[in-house]
Amino acid sequence: MTASTEARDTALWAAQAAADKLATDVSIVDVSDRLAITDAFVLASAPSERQVQAIVDGVEEALREHGLKPVRREGVAEARWVLLDFVDVVVHVQHAEERAYYSLERLWKDCPTIPFTDSALAAAGGVAQPATEDVTVDGATDDVAPSDEAGDVVSGGVSGEGESAEAALDPATAHAPEADTTR
Repeated sequence: MTASTEARDTALWAAQAAADKLATDVSIVDVSDRLAITDAFVLASAPSERQVQAIVDGVEEALREHGLKPVRREGVAEARWVLLDFVDVVVHVQHAEERAYYSLERLWKDCPTIPFTDSALAAAGGVAQPATEDVTVDGATDDVAPSDEAGDVVSGGVSGEGESAEAALDPATAHAPEADTTR
């Protein structure tokens, strides 16, 4: 038995909503052969609790537009592993550390996956990560994140926010980003 068409659609909507909120490693596992209580798991991760919560909010909002509300929500207060139960589909949004530790993909490796492609990536030609550029320093070539005209790393680079790629390559000039004190 495979996941119902309704469950597949719900899982794909949830996966796309998570991807729209910049979730990483989004995947859908068809657990209908193994579990009687649900048809599919949507797995997504994020690097921070704030991002986990943003993804959860995005998934709930997107599925609400399709007339679906979760019957149960778990882990929202901690925002390390949030579970949204839509009956036929259970959405797991995990902090990247929990995702690596619990490795749900490994636990459900015998189950088939439901193919999912982020529509934003498909529209952009399927590029999943920001392009890197080769930089040669003292004869050694290294990949670094792209930088703007001022030399600041853009979009998820290897150095701290606002720090140039050159500073990231030179430990003497590199520094840790300042702590966020706006909470």
